[in-house]
Amino acid sequence: MKEISNNTLEKISQQYSTPVYVYHAERIEFQYNRLKSAFKNVDVQLHYAMKALNNINILKLMKNMGSGLDAVSIEEVELGLMAGFEPHQIMYTPNCVDFDEIISAVEKGVVINIDNISILEQYGAKYGSSVPCCLRLNPHIMAGGHSHISVGHIDSKFGISIYQLRHVQRVVESQGIRVNGLHMHTGSDILDADVFLRGADLLFDAAADFPELEFMDFGSGFKVGYKEGDIVTDIEEMGAKISTAFNEFCERYGRKLSLWFEPGKFIVSEAGSLLVKANVIKQTTSTVFVGVNSGQNHLIRPMFYDAYHHIENISNPKGTTRLYSIVGYICETDTLGYDRQLPEVREGDILRIRNAGAYAFSMSNNYNARLRPAEVLVKNDNYYLIREREKLQDLLVNQIELDL
Repeated sequence: MKEISNNTLEKISQQYSTPVYVYHAERIEFQYNRLKSAFKNVDVQLHYAMKALNNINILKLMKNMGSGLDAVSIEEVELGLMAGFEPHQIMYTPNCVDFDEIISAVEKGVVINIDNISILEQYGAKYGSSVPCCLRLNPHIMAGGHSHISVGHIDSKFGISIYQLRHVQRVVESQGIRVNGLHMHTGSDILDADVFLRGADLLFDAAADFPELEFMDFGSGFKVGYKEGDIVTDIEEMGAKISTAFNEFCERYGRKLSLWFEPGKFIVSEAGSLLVKANVIKQTTSTVFVGVNSGQNHLIRPMFYDAYHHIENISNPKGTTRLYSIVGYICETDTLGYDRQLPEVREGDILRIRNAGAYAFSMSNNYNARLRPAEVLVKNDNYYLIREREKLQDLLVNQIELDL
């Protein structure tokens, strides 16, 4: 897979200034097609988790590849429709929302995924069998290495406990609810197909009580590499194992269902880079800091998840290796990388922060009244501005100034 060259990245940083997010369309396409082709002899449908990166141009790129969308808010649903997706291509999987938002999603015609018995009861009372829904079940399986990215465990707010299934069945039967799908999502950074298969077995068992299923959604959470030597998900092996298990289930169920996944990080993480400028080199009694013109306001994952992002000096790639901690300009502990060996960093050098395609810009904010960066898409060796850098006036656009 051909990478974006440092020369191209430096041109982008010069033309659009820094900080700037850069996304590689070919990498996104490669990851999508690799995942799609890993599942054999099954009707696999990928619904891109748009919370990972929701620029409308990225959504259009996903649509052109044949993807659907996984949306977690009514605003994401609306963005997906604006990007040209048909309602039936969008799965709406909210959490802890007011029932009025569910009604709005039904009116828009998208696929409804319910993860709360109270909401299911309200849904049945209003729609009965007229509008089908999917059920999100919590399999109580711990996945991933960080509590914030493991969402299928017993203390998770997500999903209806698998142990409440008998209650769910009574609600469904008493209100005539038509359940057309079963869903689970255990979390992120899953390495082993057995994690999926353990959850799948629970869904397969539950399916016996839902005779009108059309699909099963196994969520996502495939692990990508963040640094050299990282263990990553063997997608091909996982695809083979899950395909076999799913086909065997369909034989028992009596008809073929669609197999759904909702990848986000796997598709866009490696495609994204954040380019920042070294503002200052600051040596203390114990540490040499590189202070850059960005921070947790643009990339919160290192502070929020203790996530590792590989950092490179693209301005001086052959310089003498030195040890640095890369920190931001936010008035908080704001470390993007501890104790990194980099070619000598000089003030003004451009640093590339890797794996910044997923949960990076989409989680950015205006803390310290800092402005969000521009976004650029590279495709076929050309690059295109897909979001302008914010201006100070953007911070004031919804404020009402009083004459006090």
